[in-house]
Amino acid sequence: MKPKIFTTLQDYTRALFLADALSGFTVAMVALPLSIAIAIASGADPATGLVTAIVGGFLISLLGGSRVQIGGPTGAFIVIVYGVIAEHGHDGLVLATMMAGIILLLAGALRAGNLISYIPEPVINGFTMGIAIIIATSQLKDLFGLQLTDPPADFFGLVDALWAARASFNGAALGVGLTTMALIMLLRHVAPRFPGLILAIAVTSAAAALLTLPVETVQSRFGALPRSLPVPQLPEITLTRIEELLPSAVIIAFLAGVESLLSAMVADRMFGGRYRPNAEVIAQGAANVGSALFGGLPATGAIARTATNVRAGGRTPVAGLIHAVTILLVMMLAGPLAGWMAMPALAGLLLLTAWNMSEPHKWRAHLSDRTADKVLLLLTMVLTVVTDLTVAIGVGVALGLAIRLRRRHVPPSDWSMPER
Repeated sequence: MKPKIFTTLQDYTRALFLADALSGFTVAMVALPLSIAIAIASGADPATGLVTAIVGGFLISLLGGSRVQIGGPTGAFIVIVYGVIAEHGHDGLVLATMMAGIILLLAGALRAGNLISYIPEPVINGFTMGIAIIIATSQLKDLFGLQLTDPPADFFGLVDALWAARASFNGAALGVGLTTMALIMLLRHVAPRFPGLILAIAVTSAAAALLTLPVETVQSRFGALPRSLPVPQLPEITLTRIEELLPSAVIIAFLAGVESLLSAMVADRMFGGRYRPNAEVIAQGAANVGSALFGGLPATGAIARTATNVRAGGRTPVAGLIHAVTILLVMMLAGPLAGWMAMPALAGLLLLTAWNMSEPHKWRAHLSDRTADKVLLLLTMVLTVVTDLTVAIGVGVALGLAIRLRRRHVPPSDWSMPER
C-alpha cells in the first residue's frame, strides 16, 4: 500500500521532471474547463469543481498507487451529486463525500482494491452509458439557450420541461455550442497532444463576448470566481444525517473506487506500468475527505485526463502534483478570465464528454456479446436513466454475480431437513 511517488522519486531525473512539468501543465489546461463544467452540471458552484481538481487531484497523485493517475471531478458523479444537492443541499453533499472517503480508506486498509475484478463488465458499461445519456440530456438547456429555471432532477420530467421551454430557443447559444464542439474535435484530430479544450472554449467565448452575443457566461450566472481556496471546515454531522446520506455515500465510494481502478488499469496498458490497487483506493479515500473539508465535490481518477497525461509524456506522480498546482495558480491569477466562459461552450464540451463516456467504438462488440450480457447492460443502463444509480448498481451487480455463478456450473446444494 506504499504510494507510488516514493518509488518513482528514488531515481528521479531532471529530464523526468521536465517531461512531468510539461504534461502536468497540459493536463491542467484540459482539466480547468472540464472541472468548471462538471460542477455546474452537478448543480454546484463552478468554484467547487476547481477546488476538487486542486485538493483531490493533489492528494490522489501524492498518495496513489499509479505513476500517472490524474484525479479530480468526473462526469460519472454528475447524476448522484445533482440528486444529493437537490435533496440535501451542498452541505449534505459535503458530508456524503466525506463519508465516502472514510469508506474508501477502510476498503483500502482491508485490501479490497482487487475486488474490482468481481464487478461484471456489462454493469460498468451499462451504468456508464446511462450516465452519459443523463449528462447529454441535462446539457440541452444551455446548448439551445432555453429559459428553464430549476429543471427537474428526474429524466422524464427534464425532457418534458425542455420541450415546454422550446419557445425560448436561442440560435446564438446553439451556434456557440456547436462551434465549440467542432473546434474540439478538429484540434483532437490535428493536434491530439495539444490541450484543445481550453483553446476551443476560449475562442468561442471570446467571440461571443466581442460580438456581444446574447449568451450566458459563468460569471453572469454564478458571479465572479474566487481567487483562493476556501477555509477548511467540517459539515454539520448528526446521526440522522449520516443515516440519510449513507446510501449516497456508498454509491460515491463505489463509483470513485471503480473509476479510479479502471483508470489506473487503462494507464498501465498504455505505457506498461503496474499500479498498486490498495494504495490507489486509500488515495481516493484521502482525496474525498480532503475535497469535502474544502467544500469540494467527489474526486476520483479521471480516465480521459490520465490518458492525456500519458500521451503528453507524464511518467511519475509529479505530473499530477504539477497539474493541481497549475490549476491553483490559474484560479489565483486568472480567475476573472475563467468567468467569461460561455455556458453553451461548456455544454458542448460536456456533450462530447458524454459521447466519449458511452464508448461508441465498443457498441458493435456489445451487440456480439452473449444474450445475458446484453440484457444485463441494457437493464443497468435503463435503470440508471429512469430510476437512480443506487437501484441500477444494486440490481446490476446482484444479477451479474448470479449470471457468473451460473456460468461456473455451481452444483446445487445438497439440502437436508434441519433438525427441529
